[in-house]
Amino acid sequence: MKLGLAAAMGAWSARHRKTAVFGWLLFVVLAAYLGGVHGSTKISDSEAMPGQVARAAKILDEAGIKSPAGETVLVQSATLTADDPAFRAVVDQAGAAVRATGKTAELRSPYETKAISADRHSALLQFTIAGEDREHAVENVPAVLDAVAKVQAEHKDLTVEEFGEASAGKWFQDQFKNDFSRAEWTAVPLALGILLIAFGALVAAVLPVVLAMTAFIAAGGLVALSSGLLHTSDDASSVMLLVGLAVGVDYCLFYLRREREERAAGRDPETALRVAAATSGRAVLVSGVTVVVAMAGMFLTGIADFQAMSFATIIVVITAVLGSLTVLPALLSMLGDRVEKGRVPFLHRLRKADSSNGGRVWNAVLTPVLRRPMAATVLAGGLLLGLAAPMLTMHTANLTFQQQLPKGNALVATSARIEAAFPGSPSPATIVVKARDISAPAMQQAITDFQTKALATGKMHGPIQVTVHQAQNVATIDVPLMGSGNDATSTAALTALRKDVVPGTLLAVPGTEAPVTGSTAASHDFNEQMSGSMLPVFGFVVAFAFLLMLASFRSLGIAVTAVVLNLLSVGAAYGMLALVFQHGVGAALIGTAGVGAVESWVPLFLFVILFGLSMDYHVFVVSRIKEAHDRGLETRAAISYGIRSTAGVVTSAAVIMVAVFAVFGTLSMQSMKQMGVGLAVAVLIDATVIRGVLLPSVMSLLGERNWYLPKWLNWLPDLSHNDPIPPVTPAAPAPTGLHLPEGQYPSNARV
Repeated sequence: MKLGLAAAMGAWSARHRKTAVFGWLLFVVLAAYLGGVHGSTKISDSEAMPGQVARAAKILDEAGIKSPAGETVLVQSATLTADDPAFRAVVDQAGAAVRATGKTAELRSPYETKAISADRHSALLQFTIAGEDREHAVENVPAVLDAVAKVQAEHKDLTVEEFGEASAGKWFQDQFKNDFSRAEWTAVPLALGILLIAFGALVAAVLPVVLAMTAFIAAGGLVALSSGLLHTSDDASSVMLLVGLAVGVDYCLFYLRREREERAAGRDPETALRVAAATSGRAVLVSGVTVVVAMAGMFLTGIADFQAMSFATIIVVITAVLGSLTVLPALLSMLGDRVEKGRVPFLHRLRKADSSNGGRVWNAVLTPVLRRPMAATVLAGGLLLGLAAPMLTMHTANLTFQQQLPKGNALVATSARIEAAFPGSPSPATIVVKARDISAPAMQQAITDFQTKALATGKMHGPIQVTVHQAQNVATIDVPLMGSGNDATSTAALTALRKDVVPGTLLAVPGTEAPVTGSTAASHDFNEQMSGSMLPVFGFVVAFAFLLMLASFRSLGIAVTAVVLNLLSVGAAYGMLALVFQHGVGAALIGTAGVGAVESWVPLFLFVILFGLSMDYHVFVVSRIKEAHDRGLETRAAISYGIRSTAGVVTSAAVIMVAVFAVFGTLSMQSMKQMGVGLAVAVLIDATVIRGVLLPSVMSLLGERNWYLPKWLNWLPDLSHNDPIPPVTPAAPAPTGLHLPEGQYPSNARV
């Protein structure tokens, strides 16, 4: 008998179970240790962004110029003006307090820089935080924040607040660590609790979580080890946890439930394990390959952070698949029926009662769907198209600092006050000028002309700050733009700067480069890159998913159905994102508010992740339907059997995924909320409307055409499994959790 890859791996692991288990433990420990020793190489500023922003960062890196973290202290009074001695005394006191920390440099008084608001009630004390890079600046900023807070405490009749790159960076760093820790410690117990309900036994519930976490730990070490070649990021770690826990638990759940089902059917332990390896093991393998292929599409974006997320996800999925196909069958072989140890009596009885006929809820749904498939298709399809409709209004943007942080945040309030008093100042555009001779008269005149022309546009305003690095022949020019930073006004100012002001002045000097960077420029360039890469990524993922389904099931109908249904679930998720996070409908229910836009990277990221993950259910369910059809059942009976027999595991897997993703929807940053809620909604829709209604109704309508493969496609590689499954003896009890429509299978049926 020729075994498929998954079945062969499972058989080997069962025969060499000690080698498989201890080999896995050694692999996890070594990967984690070596990764920790090696450390992670993070993406640099020059890699992080495309376009002119990347070029500007590279010029500064090559020149050895570290861009200091700029900070400001806002001094504001409702009654006093900057000309009043009492106001000036507070400004001087704040400056002295900041200087006394020894953590600052380039302190500039508002009376020198003219950083005083038009109504004279606000002034900005400007300085930089000491540190050779932003990371060190973040470490130094707490002392400065404390000093400013003491001045505020002494002058409660005025506003004395600090805001800048270092203080914002510290908030994000601290919050990211807190959120990541909270997500990890919340998601794991949630998954464990759901599995306990699903299995009704402690050992069976713990097994998938332990394997998923060990896969995540090992993958983290592997990503760190390889980060010298492909740099990583904090976002990649978050995504790796998110996807690793979800797929790791799901893969083990699929495998374990099938093994338990075969044992309940009366098969001996060895045969039950072999059947699970040949069926669920193969579904895990196909699903894992699909996720890997989908994630590989993110490399086409050309954006380093996306590539880091893609690589980290690929590594954790491969590791989870490897663990599910090797160490899991070895552990099941060791444990045998002891995997049911630690039964919770009430939960165990409840699970058996509900699974005896495929689940009461699923039976109630499936019966009318199979009786009237056309009506079910129209109703469910209409519902999903209705949910997807708001997608047509979706506006994507790099969310501003104010949009990212939760309402009521002190930094957001300070930033808003600064922006109101000094429009554009919190996020000015920076022109990085590289010349043959930065001190040449022609270059100096060009810089003067630039300042004049920039102010004359009416789209920018002063003060314009010029910093010259003569030894490197580089200068930086900071120009405040009108607008909020990511609105149409700021974009128009950036366009004028890049297409008119810079070419007409700085670039008129031969041999000069002058890329424009800053937060507005970064948002614009990122969106441009994203827009340009959407079609290639979508095409790549859809095409490869289609081909993989075609080769896995040797069926044109199943491949087309898989792609269309996945696109529907993604569209519904997009519509919900736009409705909640852009328009604010129902946003208060999840502790947020509509911010007028969806984070620019979220739609593409969701598409890639969802197209991979939703194949979990599709492969698992359709594999069971095909298995039943190949055993001799006609298509509609096979569909009924396949849906009912997988209902419990699909429900459990979906609840786990939704719970894990929903945890990320509770985090502080808006982009994490959007990602978590988008994934949770899409998986919920996929596991209910798609798998419970549309899939069976569409397959019922197609009938025997589900299994059609044109002759001209016979050249495709055959990835379907043909391993015979031994029949159950007539005296054996019916499998727990199965509903066998139209009688038992023929005893001589083969898969």
